[in-house]
Amino acid sequence: MPQIVVQNLIPHQSSWQKELGQVFTDPQKLLQYLAIDEAQFRESFKARKLFPLRVPVPFADRMEQGNINDPLLKQVMTSSDEFLTEEGFSNDPLLEQDAAIPGLLHKYDNRVLLMLKTACAVNCRYCFRRHFPYQENSVNQQKLQQIADYIADKPQINEVILSGGDPLMASDKHVIQLIELLSKLKHITRLRIHTRLPVVIPSRITPELLTALNQAPFNVVMVLHVNHGNEIDEHVVNMAKSLKAHNVTLLNQAVLLKDINDSAAAQVELNEKLFDAGIMPYYLHLLDKVNGAVHFDVPQQEAINLMHQLYRQLPGFLVPKLVREIGGEAHKTPIDLGLHPEL
Repeated sequence: MPQIVVQNLIPHQSSWQKELGQVFTDPQKLLQYLAIDEAQFRESFKARKLFPLRVPVPFADRMEQGNINDPLLKQVMTSSDEFLTEEGFSNDPLLEQDAAIPGLLHKYDNRVLLMLKTACAVNCRYCFRRHFPYQENSVNQQKLQQIADYIADKPQINEVILSGGDPLMASDKHVIQLIELLSKLKHITRLRIHTRLPVVIPSRITPELLTALNQAPFNVVMVLHVNHGNEIDEHVVNMAKSLKAHNVTLLNQAVLLKDINDSAAAQVELNEKLFDAGIMPYYLHLLDKVNGAVHFDVPQQEAINLMHQLYRQLPGFLVPKLVREIGGEAHKTPIDLGLHPEL
């Protein structure tokens, strides 16, 4: 077995932090681990310079050995197609690189988005923030208090959304401190956590975190990010059951990705498995047009045709909303599926 890169291991780390440190950062070693001939991928290795490769072992273990078309591998493996350029793609597709306060985005009237952590457990190659200036938006304790003061002055804000990076890259201690800080703001009624980490490393949901979320004085919603049914194994199912048992509402948002989950069969399997795990389908996003991800794009009309098939094959509550983010808009834009019959 090839050597796994182990990063930043320190004493007294919890199980999830140790798993986080066991990560592939070299595409060659990832392919060797999966028994895939690297010859046809060598040109793709250069894409590491555009966006680092980062794949934890627990996620790689859900990939099929020897399968170059594995849907999980294709989400995270470097590709020479990342050098393709196309009109309409940019480094800042959502026009969000001008923050109200570094680390805080306030584009919705009653919601703010806090980038609690500026790193992720896994680097998805289609990430719309792959060019985001995270170094200018890191949140330390001083900035966290500044952000709390900003929210305190705006009583119309009733929801705080934690994003990133991945907010659960923060330690339990850090997350609990934030919950305590927000608990003092009586107009906050909901905390929403957007995270992929519990899917990539299910052990991230610790007993301490569960207790803190359960005891929070506001509703807690966790929006997971699962793109393919193969990402859901018994560990993910058990993680989801633990969260639900502690009164956390679970939703899922996925990104429609070419040759990964752009078939009716893949979408039906994904949404059935999500429901079986206690996670409700929420959004299916059209790709945010970020440079380096041209090859993942599914044309809007193909997505609409796919949605028509899903409505025929799934009960309505298992069909996610097809949406697109438009830079500068104050909300996600639902895509008109043209389902209304002519009168």
